[in-house]
Amino acid sequence: MSKRRLSKHQLARISQNQRKQLGCDEADSVDAQTSLEKCNGRIISHYGQHVDVESLLDDDQGRLIRCTQRSNLPKLVTGDLVVWSEDGADGGVILALGQRRNFFGRPSPEGQFKAIAANIDSVLIVFASSPTPHVSLIDRYLVAIEQLHLTAVLVLNKLDLLNHEELTELDHMLSPYGSIGYPLYKVSAEDGRGMPELEKALANQTTILVGQSGVGKSSLLNKLNSAKLADVAPLSATWARGTHTTTTSSLYHMRGFDLIDSPGIREFGLGHIDAKQVFDGFIEFRPFAGSCKFRDCSHTAEPDCAIQAALEAGQISIERVESYFRILDSLNELS
Repeated sequence: MSKRRLSKHQLARISQNQRKQLGCDEADSVDAQTSLEKCNGRIISHYGQHVDVESLLDDDQGRLIRCTQRSNLPKLVTGDLVVWSEDGADGGVILALGQRRNFFGRPSPEGQFKAIAANIDSVLIVFASSPTPHVSLIDRYLVAIEQLHLTAVLVLNKLDLLNHEELTELDHMLSPYGSIGYPLYKVSAEDGRGMPELEKALANQTTILVGQSGVGKSSLLNKLNSAKLADVAPLSATWARGTHTTTTSSLYHMRGFDLIDSPGIREFGLGHIDAKQVFDGFIEFRPFAGSCKFRDCSHTAEPDCAIQAALEAGQISIERVESYFRILDSLNELS
């Protein structure tokens, strides 16, 4: 059944009710500072219309309450700050949603953007030697992260499974990212290599883990906590693909930082953004924006193209340029 469309009058009344729940005057907007002061809970996990809320009240801090959300609220996600109250039956009800500082998400199969976490500091893109990492998938993540003005961190997991030749090949594939400023960590959730450095980089932050199914996000989560928090499953023997063990985004408190585990994927579309946003998502292209001879330059065969000149001068890598055009081609296929 499709969701009932609300009238402008109903939407205005809902907005007024939310302001009242947050303790704002009728003329006030619900800004981030007001939300921080008035919200008394944080969503830790999401299960359809039910969510687990962590109490932020001084005398009740850390208690988890299974809550339902009012039907007039927008979709809530892990990390959201909310106003909730007891419902008298060992549970609670979400009354209002606080202003989000930011959010991360991905498009649905229909191309509609879907938020999966809010109020985060960075996005950890996890990949491994198996399933085979693809530059295109990494770059799609990076474009989406840049478009949302978030910080990206790259993590190569399963270092213990790589021989010297395989590691050299992956180092070559990943070298362009380090040269343009993306932090890159090589770790093993199995034997602990690289984990202290990664843990130090995550200090005092709330970070979401994203990546293909089977790259070891849950194993990484368990290793960082030195205890089992998430279920782990082997790769599919038939397809050498990951199996989905995480079905909902959940927030975990670690030693000095918070991690949000998210369901693994096999594809990450960008149907919710346009060609200019793709260009802006390649951060090494930005210094050359607007420098081409033609305003509508496609950066392929036009004379005096700043991107092609930068490529010839070794200022940007051929691998990233090729990935940029692959992403554009995929967008054209959708239009």
